[in-house]
Amino acid sequence: MYLNYFGLNDNPFSIAPNPDYLYMSPRHKEALAHLTFGLRESGGFVMLTGEVGTGKTTVSRKLLQQLPDNTQVAMILNPTLSALELLATVCDELGLSYTPEKASLKYFTDLILSKLAENHQSGINTVLMVDEAQHLMPEVLEQLRLLTNLETNREKLLKVVLIGQPELQQLLKRNELRQLAQRITARYHLLPLTAPEVSAYIAHRLSVAEGDISIFSKSTLRAVHQITGGIPRVINLLCDRALTLSFTKQHAVVQKPIFLAAAEQILGEDVVSQRVQSQRKWYLASAFVLAILLGYGLGSLYV
Repeated sequence: MYLNYFGLNDNPFSIAPNPDYLYMSPRHKEALAHLTFGLRESGGFVMLTGEVGTGKTTVSRKLLQQLPDNTQVAMILNPTLSALELLATVCDELGLSYTPEKASLKYFTDLILSKLAENHQSGINTVLMVDEAQHLMPEVLEQLRLLTNLETNREKLLKVVLIGQPELQQLLKRNELRQLAQRITARYHLLPLTAPEVSAYIAHRLSVAEGDISIFSKSTLRAVHQITGGIPRVINLLCDRALTLSFTKQHAVVQKPIFLAAAEQILGEDVVSQRVQSQRKWYLASAFVLAILLGYGLGSLYV
């Protein structure tokens, strides 16, 4: 709708987890490095957590791009499964045929373990990636741990990547999951973007779409961090709507009032008002503290 108007060749703020648009902030680079390192280690599990919309899924897609060609990946995108259903899904992802009438934990486990051994003999690494892993039931997590028991003298034959919200961290603190928690060789918690990173994030996505950061005014960029809290998914939603509103009003630059109007449409007036007031109070408190420090400094000159 607004692409031609702003000279863009693609939608820069789509919420689809496209690795081409992944802005590699220092935190994202660390997250990717931790996952990559963990998969190279001998342990069975690596874990990436973060709040909703911080970019966990996009980082995982980037990870998939970087895996060696001799890697077979099984993806679990809907982890609200029973242990039996999860094992059946793993079989499906690994291309294993099975007889539903024989379905049992042992039957599926034997099939999977046989496939892992076969892959190892053929020089193929096997990775199981579970998104939204905070929804896994404890008994299902325990079943995953048992799958990683097959190992050589040097490494596990199955590496598991758990991706989830902060609740996953709390889940793994349960006593019955302590054995699994001890097998996590790398873990990283992805935090929201800082104010400078928000501007760099927007500039990066616009650049990929052949655009320029000048589309957004400086006051708008400050407001983006203020309203979104640095959450990439929310940034995408609000910037996309702000560009649409600017186009309908034939504004060449997204100004702060337009962005706030877009934010109210997406988040609601109450949420936007609360965040604006919270930021204003922070500024006033900071100014008050600064005034006290300056006053103290000037006063000390006359002591």
